[in-house]
Amino acid sequence: MGVSLSTARYLAPASFIFDFAAQQYGLNSKPNMLDIHNRNLSFWSPQPYFIGAFFTPQQFFQVAWLYRLWKLSPNKPNEKKELDEMVKYAPYYAVGNLCIGTWMIFWNTEQLKIANIFVWVNSLTQLFYCFTQLQPMNTKSWDSILTHVVAKSFAGIGVLDLVHNTSVAYFKDAAPSTAIKAITGLGFAGLAAGSDWILGGCLVYDLIALSVGQSIYGSSSWSQMLGGFAVGTAAIVGLRNYIKPPYVRSEYKSIEQDEVDDRV
Repeated sequence: MGVSLSTARYLAPASFIFDFAAQQYGLNSKPNMLDIHNRNLSFWSPQPYFIGAFFTPQQFFQVAWLYRLWKLSPNKPNEKKELDEMVKYAPYYAVGNLCIGTWMIFWNTEQLKIANIFVWVNSLTQLFYCFTQLQPMNTKSWDSILTHVVAKSFAGIGVLDLVHNTSVAYFKDAAPSTAIKAITGLGFAGLAAGSDWILGGCLVYDLIALSVGQSIYGSSSWSQMLGGFAVGTAAIVGLRNYIKPPYVRSEYKSIEQDEVDDRV
């Protein structure tokens, strides 16, 4: 799914604008996205304001990432590596924005099964990229950190979107079965086992949002279990990152400096 730098520099912001415009439509139309949410509840319905609280700061990170995508120069060796990673992520980023923007159209017309298709495409695309394509984060590079924050926050909220939309599309007003409880616990634990602090933190946030939502819409026992899953997920993420930190710390060295090091 590779694109050129010039394509990435137009594709990524265009997709951001499309998604942002769709979200504004979803917020301001009648019925709006919250009205649809409140009319369609299930065992994976989160407290909706958790999504809004996540969405707002994420937009600032995306704008900063888009700015750096345009600002970095491929002719500067110390910027090219970060830029290459950003260009590599750009098509996945664009797919995510296009899917979520399109999802909003079907969500607000209450065509939840069709909307769910776009959620699955986005969520699986973002998770695939984070787990198989994204290079370890260089903690010495703000551009590398920014790419990881954008990609992993997109994937993290995508997990919440996936479980939420699937439940309301196919299991409206249903209570959680034993199988659903097991899938929730094992699914989040499995993702946490391969996640760093960024993605892992998003997973914990997802479970807290579900727990708070189910305390309002569902049963207190299911809400408490989701809260327990949040604590367990946080423990797995913490242990995983303590034992095997998934980061690198490397300063850029010029070709001339590499030659000096080789002679030494």
